[in-house]
Amino acid sequence: MTTTQNARTPLRDRDPAIRVRHLEKSYGELHVLRGVDFDVATGSIFALLGSNGAGKTTIVRILSTLLKPDAGTATVEGLDVTTDPTRVRESISLTGQFAAVDEILSGRENLVLVAKLRHLTNPGGVADDLLARFNLVEAGGRRVSTYSGGMRRRLDIAMSLIGRPRVIFLDEPTTGLDPEGRLEVWQVVQELAHQGTTVLLTTQYLDEAEQLADRIAILHQGHIIANGTLAELKQLLPPAKVEYVEKQPTLEEIFLTLVGTTGAIDTVKDQS
Repeated sequence: MTTTQNARTPLRDRDPAIRVRHLEKSYGELHVLRGVDFDVATGSIFALLGSNGAGKTTIVRILSTLLKPDAGTATVEGLDVTTDPTRVRESISLTGQFAAVDEILSGRENLVLVAKLRHLTNPGGVADDLLARFNLVEAGGRRVSTYSGGMRRRLDIAMSLIGRPRVIFLDEPTTGLDPEGRLEVWQVVQELAHQGTTVLLTTQYLDEAEQLADRIAILHQGHIIANGTLAELKQLLPPAKVEYVEKQPTLEEIFLTLVGTTGAIDTVKDQS
């Protein structure tokens, strides 16, 4: 699969679609975010990488106006998520870790329902366009209960695009999917960015961040401890030499070195 770094040039000349400064959040005595800073360029894929419990979902919930920060600021499309949450919601969409689809309805009926809830004209046409875009035309009339995991996730993302949000948050979108389903979702994410949608992706899968992201930020113990392109992150570790052949460090090696190997890091790898 061709990586997005090779496929697209990030739009650097525009204001960032997402800007986070000094973000803090605690749950009682548990300090989840301890001053998080990052920008996400418009039309890019930004991967927030971290182990379970690192605070990735907390950041997404704050950016999508579902949770208020204790301190710091965050803007989406120039709108403050705390002081202007209604307008923020109009410009974003959120897809969580589990597909939010109605299994009793067909794929097309799910899409039509959401289009009607958003008061769009011609909801049937909107549904048909999305079924075609996400390669679900043949399955459109079937109940979602018959769909594979990858098909459900594609439908879920299609539903989140109704209304054409400028920014989409994907919170661990491939959790629980088999390798084929993961590849299907990866292709969808790449297509979104190609069409100008800004994507913030949270994941604990190192290969997912490596394949998809224009920039990768590593979240650990409430801080962003590294933020850059894959090439920039590789510069943090010297290349290893094996039998006189220079070997570049993998993203997994970078991640484990930066966060330390003493913590409980659950790195999920594809199974053949």
